[in-house]
Amino acid sequence: MNLHTLDYLVLAAYAVGIVTLTFIVSRRQKTSEDYFVAGRSMPAWAVAMALMAALISSSTVIGHPATVYQKGMILLLGNASLLFVLIFVSRVIVPFYRHVIGMSAYEYIGQRFGVGGRLYASAGFVASCVFDLGLTLLTTAIALNIMTGWNLTDVLFWTAGFTILYTMIGGMEAVVWSSVIQGSVLIGAALMMIGRLVFAPEAGAPGAVVVEAWRDGRFGLGSFEFSWKSLFDPEVTTQWIFLLAYLGNWCRRYIADQHMVQRYLIARTDRDASRGAFWNGFLCVPVWATFMTIGACLYGYYKLTGNAGPELSDNIVPHFIVHYMPAGFVGLILAAIIAATMSSISADLNSIATVITTDHVGHFVPNMADRTRLRVGRLMVVVAGLLAMAVAYLMRPTAGAASVMERGVTVAAILSGGMLGLFFLGFLTRRATRRGCYIGIFACAVFTAWGLLTEPKHRVLDLPFNFEMNPILIGVFSHAVLFGVGYLASLLFGGHRPENVEQLTFRRASLKKMG
Repeated sequence: MNLHTLDYLVLAAYAVGIVTLTFIVSRRQKTSEDYFVAGRSMPAWAVAMALMAALISSSTVIGHPATVYQKGMILLLGNASLLFVLIFVSRVIVPFYRHVIGMSAYEYIGQRFGVGGRLYASAGFVASCVFDLGLTLLTTAIALNIMTGWNLTDVLFWTAGFTILYTMIGGMEAVVWSSVIQGSVLIGAALMMIGRLVFAPEAGAPGAVVVEAWRDGRFGLGSFEFSWKSLFDPEVTTQWIFLLAYLGNWCRRYIADQHMVQRYLIARTDRDASRGAFWNGFLCVPVWATFMTIGACLYGYYKLTGNAGPELSDNIVPHFIVHYMPAGFVGLILAAIIAATMSSISADLNSIATVITTDHVGHFVPNMADRTRLRVGRLMVVVAGLLAMAVAYLMRPTAGAASVMERGVTVAAILSGGMLGLFFLGFLTRRATRRGCYIGIFACAVFTAWGLLTEPKHRVLDLPFNFEMNPILIGVFSHAVLFGVGYLASLLFGGHRPENVEQLTFRRASLKKMG
């Protein structure tokens, strides 16, 4: 089904507005610091919006409703666990980073464990972030494919190309201010969809879709089985496993990932940075819950009306928008999907460029001119964008496969590569050494490779001792492996520790001094 002319006009007006804003703000970029950390001038509420923009993407708009439509609200508690993580992050992590690093989170790992640890951590971030970008591009392409009828692969490539161009032009300040507009459009679109579903006359009395979804378990949270056996079930992921995976994921993202840490640095003061990080949770969790509710309502709607839905659950949101939302509103909702994608991808591409420029190129070319640094950063935006396009192409949904979001949680956990364990090894222990860190990294790599090759869903090797647990636990355990082996190896084999190790590890007294 093709879009109405009014929808195209709404979409065009929105795009022109965002591009105009980007060009206006980007003209103020004079240095690499302006481009990467917005001149360290943002207020707390803008920091919160910037952090939200890094998380809320088309994966939220398309992926969360699809998962609920298929299996219920199995991801709700995992997402809500972010609020608990942010208490620790805002009080401890944010002020620590603002007094230890310049632009990159992995400068800290370099100070603590040397260049090897820094390169490993930064490379792991780039890999996981490129995967996240690919997932975001894919869910956006799915929406555009369903809503316009255009070929999925074509939509994927031209959408990615436009976003890469937009990111090259805009800097971090443009990302922040555009995310304010984009977030408002996204929330408005979500409320419009819920209103249409709850009061749909063709589905019966107001609220009937909610009742039907509740009756069939679409508001259910999934299995709470707490047993040794549940750890070995590759088909049913219990809430305890999801919580472990999400807690590890949120800690990794907000503690050890550049695309979050970089946003702490854009704040004008330590207090603004901490408050922005904490408020971020009260923006993200309600948005996630809203789109999950949309997924439940969509289930009730299609069941009550008898209308034929799409074959793939990942297509359920764009299918409803095109067929059952009035003209004009379709364009606005599509604009919201694109807005979420642009804000998330622009922010992440900027972070990837910062890491490669600062931690890789900057390490080997320490005296690089600032103008050259800015050019290298923009070039890395293109490289990262092309890699994300390749990931999106490979992750295309097929009939019978789990939803894109469910597969994404598993892959993201594995790609984390023990990053949280590496950070805590340096942050929580004074006795950890460079040699112990490298041994821990090696052990983590061996464990992850063994787990991936012998896991039960897609076993490549059948060894005498295989990984028989749910594959999502590979990523969860990798953090513990790196930390545990790294700490034990440090005790057994010793090695180098920096002279200022006291300033590089967690101490309550030092945090009070920072405050």
